Amino acid sequence: MRIKSALAAATVVALAAACGSGGGGESSSSSNEPVKINFLSLAWQKESVAANKQLVDEWNKANPKIQVTYVQGSWDNVNDQLVTQFAGGTAPDVIHNDSPALSGFASDGYLLDLSAKLPAELKSDIPQAAWDTVTFDGGKGQQGVYGVPFLQESQVIIANKKLLDASGVRVPTSDNPWTWDEFSEAAKKMTKGGAFGVAWPMKSPVNKTLNLALSFGGTFFQSAAGKTTVKVGPEEREVLQRIHDQLNKDKSADPGALGQGTADPLPNFYDGKFAMLPAGVFLRQQVVEQAPEGFEWVTLPAPKGTSAQQGAVSQTLSIAQDSEHPDEAMKFISFFLNSTNQVKLAKGDWLLPTSQKAAADPSMTTKENGWDVATASAKNLVVAPFLKVNGFDEWRTKVATPALQEYFANKITIDEVSAKLVEDGNKVLERYQR
Repeated sequence: MRIKSALAAATVVALAAACGSGGGGESSSSSNEPVKINFLSLAWQKESVAANKQLVDEWNKANPKIQVTYVQGSWDNVNDQLVTQFAGGTAPDVIHNDSPALSGFASDGYLLDLSAKLPAELKSDIPQAAWDTVTFDGGKGQQGVYGVPFLQESQVIIANKKLLDASGVRVPTSDNPWTWDEFSEAAKKMTKGGAFGVAWPMKSPVNKTLNLALSFGGTFFQSAAGKTTVKVGPEEREVLQRIHDQLNKDKSADPGALGQGTADPLPNFYDGKFAMLPAGVFLRQQVVEQAPEGFEWVTLPAPKGTSAQQGAVSQTLSIAQDSEHPDEAMKFISFFLNSTNQVKLAKGDWLLPTSQKAAADPSMTTKENGWDVATASAKNLVVAPFLKVNGFDEWRTKVATPALQEYFANKITIDEVSAKLVEDGNKVLERYQR
């Protein structure tokens, strides 16, 4: 649903759920009273919540005149919540979200353009590729920066070390990853003794496949004369075809995992039912916490096509346009996302810090738990072009997810899935471009 249509549906009753008041709390009635800022955090893992709260406490102790209130939110309903709060003028000052969600809020004028407020040290420590993920048209034909990107996810391969070693295949490194052909051959060699080479959980197939498709230059969307349409050509088909063939031609991929969510195949992984699990870097945490004693695993880089590029989605901190204290909010963000603190946040979420100084920290480059491979993958992250497409969410849920699931289950051909993605997809996008 578009932001504007959602706003139209927001009701006065729902405004009671809003947190904070007036975006940044009421103005101080006395110069002795501290400025009050509300910080909506979406941290959910135990380590991450603890890190977030610790940093807020550190800030409050060091800055008695700018006090930050930690507000716990949820990824499950944050955007619906924000729609209501923006409509009622009760949005938090500092907002945790992810980069795809910023576009609609920015174009509707609900987020502050941070371009002129970013401290030089913070701006220079984060690479331009990460800033690209938060740069959008603010609704007046001008590009603005509507969040500070601080955590990113890449795709890696988590592998059973015993089965990997027994196969005799070359073990890929960050500097010399497998090609997709080598990956396919490795999966075939590991398919023996009742075990499959790989498992592809595809309950939610779109982000994974589209991000990996960038390794062949597949963008899935094209724009001309101000109009965006769906594109499925040879570049977009490459990764789709290869995953399909592992499942249905090579028989090297476990068909039982196809309808599962990302973490669902882990019990079978521990039991040696398959050797490799392509997943986001965050899944390493569950392996560390849940794997049986003595289970050995390694983190491998994702396969490369014509390049090793992957699409990037950033977690972000933004400032509400209606905040009464934007300068103080920016000071808090600068502290919260400095390189030392980004290390803490990245370790808490098992994701990649955007800060180049943080990425060089020894704890981010250790071989333990695959941090060296995970952190090295950050250099391949580029802005995922499809995440800036107005209508992408509806295309993903209503068109791409069911079409890709049918294709990977071998119920339709590559030509048929291409047609569905393009023809049905363009009907969706058309509604967003009128």
